[in-house]
Amino acid sequence: MMDIHQILKQLPHRYPFLLVDRVLELEKGKRILALKNVTINEPFFEGHFPHRPVMPGVLMLEAMAQAAALLSFETLGMVPDEKTVYYFAGIDGARFKRPVEPGDQLLMDVTLDRMRAGISKFKGVARVGGEVACEAELMCTMRTVA
Repeated sequence: MMDIHQILKQLPHRYPFLLVDRVLELEKGKRILALKNVTINEPFFEGHFPHRPVMPGVLMLEAMAQAAALLSFETLGMVPDEKTVYYFAGIDGARFKRPVEPGDQLLMDVTLDRMRAGISKFKGVARVGGEVACEAELMCTMRTVA
């Protein structure tokens, strides 16, 4: 379990781009279950779409990637510093199954497939109320920046 204060120590993202509110479960080296509370005051809802607010699919993918980063840091036993950046290296098989709207709780279930040669591969499934909203294979890499 991780609350928002612990998440803020691990991820460099801040409002409006921090998309993980809480970690509900974490199995080091295996799996993470993280939560995003979707609220009407998210800035993207203003334009996506004013008449029917829907969370953009790319932000669901980003939320799963942020959860994947938390799993990686825990697996590696590290706390990243300001020079550590965790990047997307690829996305495969992204599918969007249902819209995510204000008031929904997005549960990101991300499993680690492999960590090799600086690239980690994950399988992510985001659900709302037990229904799959989004799924994808995510590849991420950690880099040190100057």
